Amino acid sequence: MTAAGPGVLAAVDWQERAAAHRDRVRAWTAPHRERRRRGEKHPVWDFLFTYYPHRPAQLERWDPGPGVRLVGGDLAPFLDRPGYLRDGDGVRFDPAAAPDRLRSTAGFVHRLLDATRSRAPRLGCFGLHEWAMVYRTDRPRHAVGLRLGGAGTDAVVESMPIGCSHYDAYRFFTDAAAPRNALRPTRETQVEHEQPGCLHATMDLYKWAYKLVPAVPAELVADCFALAADTRELDMRASPYDLADHGFSPVPIETPAGRAAYARAQAGFAERAAPLRDRLIALAATLAPAAP
Repeated sequence: MTAAGPGVLAAVDWQERAAAHRDRVRAWTAPHRERRRRGEKHPVWDFLFTYYPHRPAQLERWDPGPGVRLVGGDLAPFLDRPGYLRDGDGVRFDPAAAPDRLRSTAGFVHRLLDATRSRAPRLGCFGLHEWAMVYRTDRPRHAVGLRLGGAGTDAVVESMPIGCSHYDAYRFFTDAAAPRNALRPTRETQVEHEQPGCLHATMDLYKWAYKLVPAVPAELVADCFALAADTRELDMRASPYDLADHGFSPVPIETPAGRAAYARAQAGFAERAAPLRDRLIALAATLAPAAP
């Protein structure tokens, strides 16, 4: 590395990192842009750009995170981002200069992720949240057929208890499915309910990462996005939808073998999420040091 000192990146180094980040995330952003150009919807991948409204251009943008001074090259764009300051002949992100809205968000992210980290993963939900979203309705959320049909899907929901802990999944349950859930998560009780085995809590690490931009190194945002993409694939493969035409084989959670496979994959994602969650907690603390 050609850095001029500890915590300093010369132009050749920060530009190389920025280019590597853009190249990495364009594996996802370029196909999304092409589908959008063609007016083509995708039942699996669109979620990463619609439910999470972080635009492809924003995902491709590079930030070094706190504690790094950039020197050389075109530094003006960084000074247009909240929290960046001139520092001699360079620029750096200063947590103390972050706007109040970012510090407030960081306080919530710290509380939520720290509470989530404190709990043991629960691995017995088997992805039934997606099934509960189409229970006893003729209007599924995606223009894709149900692989067991309506009656078969309803029968699966009725055959097992539902224990969804994630409000942003639970709020999409049909009216008939909501009373079947063991919990009644709300936005106000989100900190009390979220747990690290939940696929949606794992995917949401990407949301919390981009909500703390530009305090979060772009590489960490990309790591969270990559985990969200892999987790989304399992989420939809275990769903009631027939995704064979899109190249996805089902994880048949209506069978014992399917449930076992789901739980194993769920545990693997929880393990991958843990160090990313720890890093986001530490970064949130630099923005909101008084957060409990």
